[in-house]
Formats: sequence, structure tokens, C-alpha cells
Amino acid sequence: MKLPSLPRNVWVAGWVSFCMDVSSEMVYPLVPLFLSSTLGASKSAIGLIEGLAEATASLLKLFSGVLADRLGKNKLLMELGYGISTASRPILALATAWGVVLASRLTDRIGKGIRTAPRDAIIAASTRSEHLGLAFGVHRAMDTAGAVVGPAVALAILAFWAGDYRLVFWLSMIPGALAVALIVWFIHEDRPTPAAQTSARWVLRGWDARFLGFLGAVGLFSLGNSSNAFLILKAQHVGAEPALISGVYLAFNLVYVLTSIPGGLLADRFGRPAMILTGFGLFGISYAGVALAVSVWQIIAGFLLYGCYMGLTDGVQRAYLAELAPPDRKATGFGLYHMVVGLGILPASLMAGVLWDYVGPAAPFWFGALLALLAALVFVASLRWNAGP
Repeated sequence: MKLPSLPRNVWVAGWVSFCMDVSSEMVYPLVPLFLSSTLGASKSAIGLIEGLAEATASLLKLFSGVLADRLGKNKLLMELGYGISTASRPILALATAWGVVLASRLTDRIGKGIRTAPRDAIIAASTRSEHLGLAFGVHRAMDTAGAVVGPAVALAILAFWAGDYRLVFWLSMIPGALAVALIVWFIHEDRPTPAAQTSARWVLRGWDARFLGFLGAVGLFSLGNSSNAFLILKAQHVGAEPALISGVYLAFNLVYVLTSIPGGLLADRFGRPAMILTGFGLFGISYAGVALAVSVWQIIAGFLLYGCYMGLTDGVQRAYLAELAPPDRKATGFGLYHMVVGLGILPASLMAGVLWDYVGPAAPFWFGALLALLAALVFVASLRWNAGP
């Protein structure tokens, strides 16, 4: 089947995300291992670091989205955000205590908070409505392709310099700098944001009821979707070596890549709510599987199923949001969505750390599976309510 043509901005944004994810995913799977084995941080401290980092990004995503809608400076905010994230890498490479790692993660997430909503708004503004699922599916595929290459590069480095996490952190600056260069040279805003807004619009009044119901379900789901650091720690707990963990994380991202475009096409054809519900179900099954896992192969299976959930629904959720948000508040809508998702990470990661330390390694994953089921029920209820009698 021939795919519809997509605008240039979609492809350039995809390459930008590819480069930044190479940089990020060289680092991310190693951070919890670096914290626990090199710096001696507890699981609760790791949960605090990840939760605070994601919560910071989430608050900034709303602010950045509102600012982008008001000023029409999506490209500028993208440049700033990707640049800040790249600048966080030397802080991490020089860290000697978990507090410095927290500072690096906060800096990185500040950059992500600034760039995400304007980038998604550029993609949405450049794409026809009937192709939104495909556009975001392509973007998520390219983004996650970087997450396949990143761990592979880290794996190769560690194969020659075993345990030299700091070298990986330093080298991760190279693809980050390339991402910034691509924005400067090749991103062009599809059209200026309407200039009618004279003040920032922070309130939820006037939004589509389906949008608010979707945010409610996503918020509940996010409370159980703790940082992926806990998946990595569970792999370590059942006996996986650091090099194998990087390989498993690479396989997870490869599945994510391979399912993103089919997920977008299926959503455009059969409906985005159906794919979102499918995703909630896959997440619950994968987390239950990880909770039960006692061997490396079981962890691998859980990671691969989790990759299917991500690929089939991550871009679809953004496409559904783009469908519901009004044109003059598109970036604000993305900011609200990313804020709700990210704010859930703080309590989710703190709870996961506490459950791990005081109940057991399986407890965070049972908790996440339960909230995925509840989120699916809330989403179905919101769709029925919005449909009317």
C-alpha cells in the first residue's frame, strides 16, 4: 500500500528527534545503573530523581505551549529546548553524587519541556487532518529509531570500555548538537500562529468535552506508568548484565519503531479511541508480565510487549489530541496533554520506589497494571457520555 505524502516539516522534525533520541538513549538506560552501582543511590532516590525530572518537564510543556500559541515562535522554542538538553550531558558526565545527576536530569527535562509542545504543534499544523495518525506515527517511528541506535552505540562503547559510563555520557553530546543544527537549517514554520491572543489562556473552559475526558483517563493511567528506570532495575534484579540490559532496551525500541507507522495507519482507518484502548490493555498485560518475571527471557518478553504498546498508541494519542484541539490553541493542547502525562510521573515514580523498597520488586508493576485497567474504564465512560443518549 502506498503511503500518503507528508510535509517536509514532519520529516525534518523526525530527523531532529532521531538525533536527540540517539543522544538521550545512549544515556537513559545507564543512568539508574550509574546511580545504583557507581554512586550508591537507593531505589527511592532513583524514583525521586526521575519523578522530579519528569514533573519539571511537564509543567514547562504547558507554559511552552501557551507561549508558542501566543507568540507564534514554535521554531525558536524548539531550538532553545533541544539546545538545553544537549547542554545537560557534561553535568551528568562530571557527576560525583546523585544530587548532581538530579541537576543534569532536571536540565535535560527543562529542555524537553520547552521543545515538545511547539514541535508537535508544527507537525499538526503542517498535516491534513485525515493523515494525522500517519504523521505522528512516522514521527514517533523516527524518534524511536534513535532510541534503537542510541543503546546500540552505548553497547558498543561498553563492549570496549566496560563500565565506563562517563565516556558514553560525553559522546552523547555529538548527536544532540546535530539535532539543534537540523532545526536551525531546515525547520520552517508551516504558517504563523494566529495573533489574536493578547494574553495567555490557561483555563480549561471552552475545550471539547472529549478532550477533557481523554485528559482525565490519561492522567489516571500516568499515575501507574512509572519511569522506565524501574523496568531496567527489574531486569537487573533477575540477573541481566548491564550490556544485556542495553540490548534488551534496544529490542524494546526496535519493536516500538516497527509498530508506530502501522499503529498510525490503523488509527486513521478504524478510529483513534479504539487504538488508545488497545494500548491501555497491552500496557496492563506487559506490566503484569514484568511483575511475574523471574528470569531474563520473561523480562525480555515483557519489554517487547511494552514496545508494542508504545508503538501502537504513542503517536495515536497525539493525533487524537490534534483532532480535538482548536487551531489557535493547538500548542496549548499539546502542552496540557504532556503536562498531565508528566505530572503523573512524579507520584508514580515515588510510589514505585517506595513499593519496591518496602513491598517488593513486583509491586510497582501490579500497581501500574491496575491503574491501566481503571484508565481504560474511565476513557470508555467518557466516550459514552460524550456520545449522549
